Amino acid sequence: MLLKKLFRTLWHYKAQFISMVIMVALGVGVFLGFNVEWYSLEVNTRKIYDATGFADYRICSDKGFGEADLAAVKAIDGVEDATRFLSVNVAVKDDTDTLALTVSENMDVSGILLMSGQPYDENDPDGFWLSDSYAAANGIALGDPLTLTYQTITVEGTVKGLVKSSEYLICLPDSAQMMPDYSSYGYVYISPAMLDRAIPAAYRFFLGSLYHQINVKSALTKAEFVERADRALGSTRLILSRDETVSWSETQGEVNEGKTMASILPVLFLAIAILTMVTTMHRITASEKTQIGTLKALGFKDRRILVHYSAYALIIGLLGTLPGIGIGYWLGRFIMNPGSAMATYIDMPDWSLHAPGFTWLVLIGINAFLTLIGFLSVRKMLSGTAADALRPYTPKRMKHLRFEETKRFKALGFGVKWNLRDCVRHKARSLMTLFGIVGCMVLLVGGLGMKDTMDAFLDVFYEKAINYTTRVNLDSENMDPEEGKILAGQLEGDWAADRAIQIGDKGYTLEICSVTHDKVRFVDTDMRIVPLTDEGAYVCDRIARDHGLKAGDTLTFSPYDSSERYSVPVAGVLDSMTEGVFMTAAFADRTGIPYTVTSVFTDMKEIPENAHILNRQSKQSIMDSFDTFMDLMNKMIWLLVLAAVILGIVVLYNLGVMSYTERYREMATLKVVGFKDGKIGRLLISQNLWLTVIGILIGIPAGIGVLQYLLTALASEYELKLVLGLSTWLISVPLTFGVSLIVGLMVARKNRRIDMVAALKTEE
Repeated sequence: MLLKKLFRTLWHYKAQFISMVIMVALGVGVFLGFNVEWYSLEVNTRKIYDATGFADYRICSDKGFGEADLAAVKAIDGVEDATRFLSVNVAVKDDTDTLALTVSENMDVSGILLMSGQPYDENDPDGFWLSDSYAAANGIALGDPLTLTYQTITVEGTVKGLVKSSEYLICLPDSAQMMPDYSSYGYVYISPAMLDRAIPAAYRFFLGSLYHQINVKSALTKAEFVERADRALGSTRLILSRDETVSWSETQGEVNEGKTMASILPVLFLAIAILTMVTTMHRITASEKTQIGTLKALGFKDRRILVHYSAYALIIGLLGTLPGIGIGYWLGRFIMNPGSAMATYIDMPDWSLHAPGFTWLVLIGINAFLTLIGFLSVRKMLSGTAADALRPYTPKRMKHLRFEETKRFKALGFGVKWNLRDCVRHKARSLMTLFGIVGCMVLLVGGLGMKDTMDAFLDVFYEKAINYTTRVNLDSENMDPEEGKILAGQLEGDWAADRAIQIGDKGYTLEICSVTHDKVRFVDTDMRIVPLTDEGAYVCDRIARDHGLKAGDTLTFSPYDSSERYSVPVAGVLDSMTEGVFMTAAFADRTGIPYTVTSVFTDMKEIPENAHILNRQSKQSIMDSFDTFMDLMNKMIWLLVLAAVILGIVVLYNLGVMSYTERYREMATLKVVGFKDGKIGRLLISQNLWLTVIGILIGIPAGIGVLQYLLTALASEYELKLVLGLSTWLISVPLTFGVSLIVGLMVARKNRRIDMVAALKTEE
């Protein structure tokens, strides 16, 4: 009997039950999907880090490291293993592509993961182990010949293996590029034997050691390792922890960003789902009060009635959770798949999905809590005797409020008074409607605002600040300081000289610039183009925040491989893609800081051949790399817009139906005294629109606050500044208002089916 009643009741309240199932499914899906995304990324990147022996520290020196230096590092207490390491950008012969030519003497540290082909052989004199992503993008297969050039050196061989490397998990040629572009840049590993064959002994005599890096595996803290390494090597060197490398910091940044997102948006969806459930279950059990009393009068025990009605909430939870799990894994797969923009950004071999253990506990807890909501809602109705339970539910008697006695209130129209009293009488429903509208606005303003922010960022940094056509990278290690300036003059371009420096215990880049052709521009913290003066150094916003610096302060730094310390005034703070310090060449000369030109920025279409040119990078190639990044972001934004619309429709329709049910007798009375269906419908719609306006007014600053938090927590490395364009307002406000109006019209149509006689026969 009770089983049949269960299905009949589900059908009777189908609108409310379906809406609650959808809300639970959305909440569970968004919660699980966001957590699957970051956890899968964490698990899968850890796999390749472990498989390839990703180094914990990198000791760098322009002078290179000999075998004695490697032995000294290995002898440090706390060092597990180490290798001399070489990575240098070389050109692909008869092509404009660039590859990071890489050698690791010990493949247990900073090694490779073979995807296809022959295993790596450290004694192979002519084998290339090429990035499989670069090979796929350029149509290169196993066994194909490959010729690389570096100045006058040529390295020839065949592709014997296609690999992935944790050192190049995010494969970027420099900090100016946000997304990898494997059609023009990749990496290739060769053996020490091939390196020896490619570089003649006579040439090697002048070059010295080719290994400018020692990669180390160690559990020591950075402070401990730096102190012991400096003592072992006899001088201060640039030492980078794994946190200061792109392949680690950016992937872990993505993981942390995923955790942050998983703690905001899913919470919003789950909170709305649970609060809607609380309100709806209370109203349903109130409507079922006579049925509950009948069951009690027929002799059903309270415990059995409690179990019966609690089953409604449990069924809603289970019916919502099961598709929610599917939505969650679909959302995770949408972001984490080998063909996604994420796969272009992070070059992982494994894209399997994983959910953190706590998510399953949360899902169990959600279903238990929803069941408890149903239990408590029914328990209240069972209090008293069977006769008490048989009486229809009577809403709480409302007292006249003070504002109802004011002249201003009495001057209001009937519809305004009626809706105001209803909002006060049914506070929970009104607040839930408001909460749903605010949630809708937060999603729309946050998503669309992020797009506006990124568009403004790209416009400033890549349309205005980058004013050159080609960046020419030079071999600064084997070039006289004046030769770079002469070459820049021949190319009719501006130039920059990069040096590694240390501020406190962290490493940064010092960029010394000569801007005479307006090819390079700089952006201040207000996103305005500003010139560099000769009055001091400029620091990026991140350094300013980390070290508490502002214009007028003194900055002290020391170049690596040097005992010199320089104290310079801070002339200003810039927004920058590079975490570094900037100054003009005139100021550097006056301060006595030595440098060698590393890059030239020019508009010349035909770059003449020169032995000191390492490679060329066009502005267009940098811009093209953003296409996949922007594609992923746009998809995520429209998903948020869709989620916001679904959220608004489901919440507003559910609460609208609830409002209609609660005011059924009142509307019947209005029809009896002569109100037309259209007039009653406008009364219903007007209350929705009031709450919508209030929700929009609250949702706009709430959405801006959430977006600002996300920019600070998720994208601080890009120094983004919040921008809200006209499109955000033209979409978010009308869309939210339109959803509310459409749902209001759908609910208002129901008043045509009011049975006045049946409604007015019920006990008040």
